[in-house]
Amino acid sequence: MANLTPELERERLRICKAAKDVGLDFFETIFEIITYDQINQFAAYGGFPVRYPHWKFGMEYEHLSKSYEYGLSKIYEMVINTDPCYAYLMEGNMMMDQKLVMAHVYGHCDFFKNNVWFGKTNRKMMDQMANHATRIRRYMDRYGYDVVEDFIDTCLSLENLIDRYAPYYEKPSVIAKKENQEEERADKGLLKVHRPYMRDFINPPEFIEEQRRKQQEQMLAKRSRFPQQPEKDVLNFLVHYAPLEDWQQDVLSIIRDEAYYFSPQGMTKTMNEGWASYWHSKIMTEKILNDSEIIDFADHHSGTMAMAPNGYNPYKVGIELFRDIEDRWNKGQFGREWEECDDVRERKNWDKKTHLGKEKIFEIRKFYNDVTFIDEFLTEDFCLKNKLFVYKFNKRTGKFEVDTRDFRAIKAKLLFHMTNFGQPIIRIEDANFENRGELLLTHLHEGIDLQPDFMNETLKNVQKLWSRPVNLVTAMENEGYLYRYDGKELQAHKISSLPQPQNTTK
Repeated sequence: MANLTPELERERLRICKAAKDVGLDFFETIFEIITYDQINQFAAYGGFPVRYPHWKFGMEYEHLSKSYEYGLSKIYEMVINTDPCYAYLMEGNMMMDQKLVMAHVYGHCDFFKNNVWFGKTNRKMMDQMANHATRIRRYMDRYGYDVVEDFIDTCLSLENLIDRYAPYYEKPSVIAKKENQEEERADKGLLKVHRPYMRDFINPPEFIEEQRRKQQEQMLAKRSRFPQQPEKDVLNFLVHYAPLEDWQQDVLSIIRDEAYYFSPQGMTKTMNEGWASYWHSKIMTEKILNDSEIIDFADHHSGTMAMAPNGYNPYKVGIELFRDIEDRWNKGQFGREWEECDDVRERKNWDKKTHLGKEKIFEIRKFYNDVTFIDEFLTEDFCLKNKLFVYKFNKRTGKFEVDTRDFRAIKAKLLFHMTNFGQPIIRIEDANFENRGELLLTHLHEGIDLQPDFMNETLKNVQKLWSRPVNLVTAMENEGYLYRYDGKELQAHKISSLPQPQNTTK
């Protein structure tokens, strides 16, 4: 690695000042220049060159290297969500590209620091990753490289079975404490009683006895259920209750910790890239570019923003939606009066000159994720303007063609793919299914069946960790099925009805 050249350092200082002048607030950001081979290595490791050894990182490196050598892709920048933030510039890029990347990075760093969905992440993850790697290498030395790597393979295949919203819930210890307090109140018969002289009228003895009996039955049912509520954080449950050796428990917890670290980045991909693109465009065009760089900037910026008719580019959708929101709030195109206006001409010329756009986009940057961002601010006018339609492949013409321009269908499809990253939601329903120590999983079916090959491999890998048969309830072609894998064969049984999801925050 090399430090920034004097010329790059001068530009960095200019860009940093320009970023602060427009209101961006970020951690200290350390830029380093690395070769294309090094940037491919770092990207293969998810930006952390200190991570544990595993064949998947080598495979990703080969893919990135070949893509670069064949001219199929090129990594311009990489930034890591830590405090301080680390960002890498690729050696050999032209000066305009390096300046664009630095402006883009400061946008990302502002988002990392201020968006609430990153508030629970470990800002010292570089050190934590190195710690993880040291522990795993120690296990490889003690138990054998292949043994540990095979176990990591199993864990990585399940790394999406976490509850991405769990870091923002009430802590489990607090929940458990509340449940214990409820049990104690029920056991002692401490039900709410009004003023003493009203006791016989409002809470007669037979009513008190009936309520005590119901509470005791409920608490008994809770005690007999394991887990007491469906558990979406499958990895956490397996860490604590699967019959694993100590080193296996530790490795699984490492995979889970790293999955939670990367989770907010997936939850805010469109917003994060849109925010960084919005500010690199503004800073570069208004404060940094010289006349000779304008054409190159326009060429490279437009290449990043390009979006195929049947594709989805988070850079493009994000930046355009932020611009649309800023324009609407500057003109007062929001609120009840705007929504109730049916006059096309009046709506077209609507400009209340409220100038609230910048304040609004900074508010959105702080509190929203991709799902809430799209759900609240995507409009039918925006979809028409940016040609966001639902496409399907026409076998007769061999082309993707517009399937629907219906706004509700477009929005529903976008939200579906953003919720849980478009992956199925699996929960542990019962860890003692049919009183046999078997695991029962349920799939929250939302209109799309599980892919059989992925489902089969997932069941096999969960069974490896649980060491007992694993069952999964889902729907296939509108019929209920219970799949069971006992370590040898996979069986499928039709069932008459699917279990109804319980209302729970777990």
